[in-house]
Amino acid sequence: MNMLILGGNGFIGSHLVDRLLAEDHRVRVFDKYEEHYRKPVAGVEYCVGDFGNRGMLSEALTGIDIVFHLISTTLPKTSNDDPVFDVQSNVIETIFLLEQCVTNKIRKVVFISSGGAIYGNPLSLPISENCPTEPECSYGITKLAVEKYMALFNHLHGLDYVVLRPSNPYGGRQNPDGIQGAISVFLGRIAQGKSLEIWGDGQVVRDYIFIDDLIDGMYKAVSVNALSRVFNLGSGIGHSLNEILDVIRRVTGKEIKVVHKAKRSFDIPSIYLDICRAKQELSWAPSVSLETGIEKTWKFVKKLYR
Repeated sequence: MNMLILGGNGFIGSHLVDRLLAEDHRVRVFDKYEEHYRKPVAGVEYCVGDFGNRGMLSEALTGIDIVFHLISTTLPKTSNDDPVFDVQSNVIETIFLLEQCVTNKIRKVVFISSGGAIYGNPLSLPISENCPTEPECSYGITKLAVEKYMALFNHLHGLDYVVLRPSNPYGGRQNPDGIQGAISVFLGRIAQGKSLEIWGDGQVVRDYIFIDDLIDGMYKAVSVNALSRVFNLGSGIGHSLNEILDVIRRVTGKEIKVVHKAKRSFDIPSIYLDICRAKQELSWAPSVSLETGIEKTWKFVKKLYR
């Protein structure tokens, strides 16, 4: 089939490109930037443009069967700085995308939402797809709004869709110099001989999923006809930052200097996902252990700083 990946040059998108090519699909990528860690991949059609460029986006949808929507113009940490921009650049432009998908008779749209920001502070753990959604940042609100509009377009126009709510992905090609992805950022600083900064006492618990497992879940979302529309994709296990550091010490064999900063008021103490629905309906389950995933990520990071 003909696949379009919106945001296909990013961390998650680049790995999805590899999987779709391996499954003999034709792949088109629409992104604002080129891939950071490798040259253009043979066999992929690239469209370089901004998500808000409606003319280019409309052209990119021509002849496409399946759309993967991975683009987000904001981050959870900074989305509250300008909620108007968040809504205009993500919600409004996604509504235009959905209108074009109806016009172009797209078979299915796969939207990458959030397995953390949309839930807010959980009432119970692990969090299932039916738990209350009480986002505490604009990023989470806009992700949830897009989910609702996808349901609306399905109701009004029959546009098929699936929503995936991933936990915290990590792995090769994630930017170790960025502000997202604790595992990759930690490994990047260790490779450079720098200290690590942690807000609070390191007891904050999160769910981490290795990129290969996430991509497998994303592919299953289009290859399996499931009853549900919304799926959590994570490890189903919570790990504190202190536990992550223990694994990193074992994997790298490095002494790690940790600088603790004051706890941030907006940090949710603990959140990890219930992945039973994906296991039952998509026949999917993560297979890469935390230690193995960190080992593979460390190999990638070490090569960057040689």
